[in-house]
Amino acid sequence: MSKQKLRIGLPKGSLQDSTLGLMEKAGFRFTTVERSYYLNCDDEEIEARLVRAQEMAPYVQNGHFDAGITGLDWILETNAKVQRVADLVYSKATMRKARWVLAVPEASAIQKPSDLDGMTVATEVVNLARRYFRRHGVRPRIEFSWGATEIKAPEFVDAIIDITETGSSLRANGLRIVDTILETWTQLIANREAWREAWKREKIESIALLLQAAISAEGRVGLKLNVRVADLDQVVKILPAITSPTISHLKDERWVAVETIIEETTVKKTLPALRKAGAVGIVEYPLNKVIE
Repeated sequence: MSKQKLRIGLPKGSLQDSTLGLMEKAGFRFTTVERSYYLNCDDEEIEARLVRAQEMAPYVQNGHFDAGITGLDWILETNAKVQRVADLVYSKATMRKARWVLAVPEASAIQKPSDLDGMTVATEVVNLARRYFRRHGVRPRIEFSWGATEIKAPEFVDAIIDITETGSSLRANGLRIVDTILETWTQLIANREAWREAWKREKIESIALLLQAAISAEGRVGLKLNVRVADLDQVVKILPAITSPTISHLKDERWVAVETIIEETTVKKTLPALRKAGAVGIVEYPLNKVIE
């Protein structure tokens, strides 16, 4: 039994389900303890706890956790001094970056940040907002928002700064984006003292590698197929791959086995094209991790 433990914080709230799903795909299965913020992990070297992403970076900085997962936005908002280990580009709904945007009601006359001088802006990221407006030489009144920020304009405030992945929620609430103040994504971070410890650093780097491999596998599938040597060039032209397909000669020298990885969205077009080009024994299989 290993006596060494890595204390890791995982985000509670909107990122919780997607993070636990990603961790499981990376090989770490967590189970929640009823009515508790503590998590059990099938890796005996990991102790885990759920905390809000907004609070994660300061807790990691102060050594309550050796590592944690949170957004770049909350690292910058809290000005936490942590080691940024790896970019993990996923969010609660998509596998892409999110944006903090300045938005106003559709009918508003506001067209640019300078139009907000002396007006009121609501947001959860007060420090980011202050820095943003300072860069633009503007001095609005910035109010902290406890949530549901998109419903506060125009009745309570003139504008909002809110996070969005697709912009659909803002449009649904009659809001128009004026500017993007920050593009953000999830990151694996580490306490700087823990990062200097050899065992903890190696453990954190291993987790980072597996998480990034799980993200790389998202939306991709593996393909195996057999093809006559005479038809190989035509088949290879159809197959997009990370580098190039793996080609193995079979016992019958007239045939080869081909294996590759493709985007799942292309399967419906690729498989019929492969069959038409002479491929047989085509097998599609799911991927958990891809290390590039």
